[in-house]
Amino acid sequence: MKKIYFLCTGNSCRSQIAEGYGHKFLDPAKFEVRSAGIEAHGLNPRAIKVMAEDGIDITKQNSDMIENEYFNQADLIITLCGDARDKCPTIPSGVIHEHWDLEDPAKATGTEEEILSVFRETRETIKEKVKAIK
Repeated sequence: MKKIYFLCTGNSCRSQIAEGYGHKFLDPAKFEVRSAGIEAHGLNPRAIKVMAEDGIDITKQNSDMIENEYFNQADLIITLCGDARDKCPTIPSGVIHEHWDLEDPAKATGTEEEILSVFRETRETIKEKVKAIK
């Protein structure tokens, strides 16, 4: 079974969205999917909202810090921001690393609808990238 680890700063938005899509699109008989952060900020309510709009409930996922054992056993580590890429532990040799440099939607400003629009754009980008994982 291939282990995939989605990493971002606080494990509250981007990596949570990626984990949600990983559970939806990747065969659980072939892939184990987890997410974590270099910090744990809790699930972002707007991430929960935009994922629910796409029919995915991420409320049972946890905001976790990087677990070294899973990290060292992962087959694919995907960092979703520069902060995670720069601050995560050294990626073990033989582990595939992809970097998806995505802006943090939690930093979006404006009206609630404008902020949600940024979350939706990020969601759609992540959705397409997760669907492309082989």
